[in-house]
Amino acid sequence: MEWFTFSLLSPTNAGIIDFPTYVIGTVITILFPGPNSLYVLTITSQKGWRHGVWATLGIFIGDSILMIAVALGAASLLISSPLIFNLVRIVGALYLAWMGLGLVRSGWQRWFADPHHAVASDTPMRLMSMHPLWAALLLSLTNPKAIFFFIAFFSQFIRPDYEHPAHTFFYLAAVLQLMSMLYLSALICAGQFFLKFFLRYQRLAAALWMLAGALFIGFAIRLAIA
Repeated sequence: MEWFTFSLLSPTNAGIIDFPTYVIGTVITILFPGPNSLYVLTITSQKGWRHGVWATLGIFIGDSILMIAVALGAASLLISSPLIFNLVRIVGALYLAWMGLGLVRSGWQRWFADPHHAVASDTPMRLMSMHPLWAALLLSLTNPKAIFFFIAFFSQFIRPDYEHPAHTFFYLAAVLQLMSMLYLSALICAGQFFLKFFLRYQRLAAALWMLAGALFIGFAIRLAIA
């Protein structure tokens, strides 16, 4: 069947308009700081690359679920039900704020801890004691605005007269996921470097945990009021 031929791997044959512009827009979108990338960098720099890999997997699963939900029409449910949308939005904002407060609290404790015992007695806070897969998965799924972003962003590059728009959507989603995973992998490498650096400079680590926490709280406020 023509629908399954390898020719559909070509962006043009897959019903995509201006694929180079889509790639550029995807790169800009991925590089723009957000809760997902910040979490991967933070958890890696605090607990090592294995936790970063689990967090990346959680984000991949969460974003994939959202993209599939868009393809299946879940966006229309959120649009038609403000109650559901606001409920998910509030839960997401509370979760981000909880993460942020946990990071600020951890940084505050590190700042005043004895530098000779800070590493040995570093008791994991509740946030960082969560498995990073579940923490990142919840972080991804509790942002309902991501669904509307996927619709608005992808729809610009789907040819209106193409017979299989679902194929085009999944093609664009696969490209986005691939580039996102490459970027998050780079953050894992960066976080592993910071982990070794922060073991020597505990107060600098403490300041950056508090900064990361403040950014998460800022994301929460923006999600709650926007």
